[in-house]
Amino acid sequence: MWSEVRALRESVDYGTPPRDGDPVTLTVDGVTVTVAARSSVMLAAAACSRPIPRLCATDSLEAFGSCRVCLVEIEGRKGFPAACTTLVEPDMVVHTRTPALDRLRKGVLELYLSDFPPEDVPGGWSELHEVLEAVGVTGHPYGDGRTHLDAAIDTSNPYFVFDPAKCIVCSRCVRACEEIQGTFALTIERRGFESRVVAGQAESFLQSECVSCGACVQACPTQSLIEKSLFDGDYVRANSPQT
Repeated sequence: MWSEVRALRESVDYGTPPRDGDPVTLTVDGVTVTVAARSSVMLAAAACSRPIPRLCATDSLEAFGSCRVCLVEIEGRKGFPAACTTLVEPDMVVHTRTPALDRLRKGVLELYLSDFPPEDVPGGWSELHEVLEAVGVTGHPYGDGRTHLDAAIDTSNPYFVFDPAKCIVCSRCVRACEEIQGTFALTIERRGFESRVVAGQAESFLQSECVSCGACVQACPTQSLIEKSLFDGDYVRANSPQT
């Protein structure tokens, strides 16, 4: 792994961890690239400067494949596999930007925005906002339905805030707590629309086993977890209770 790490550019997030292995050559959007065996298609695309939009993936965590933003087309293969969980193969031909993929990504992101504070969409600087800009999504066509916009904000931790209205349940914070810190303080509770990130036994962050290491904050792609030092005064989201 470490020989592969040294070959990567520090300023680039390759989406999935680097691997050691025999060289594998494939083509991504017409660009030939060689990476180690067991690398993901996402890593190969980033290595040849064809980054694929993503939300649940980052190269400090193992691939999870939940956000469905990083879908690609692979010649000779049916469907639209996730680039983060699909491993490279010799002579694989990958397409990352096609009309079908553009429609799929747009639809997925619009669904995320249908349960995201609308006042926080313009002018944001999170990874989600970068993906929205890259795909060209600024809003959604859905009307008023069930949302999590009235979920209570957890300000109990002295260093960061948890705003569940901005959470897309990508599990990056949960995985960071497990894989990086080894604390296992976070989990995903319930299923479907009721899914939510909880600390401890559905406690506040301050009351839970959280050790305030910041791994979850670093991993969050939507500013659902955000350092208190980044804003002046108290964190406030319109019409939302705080705990």
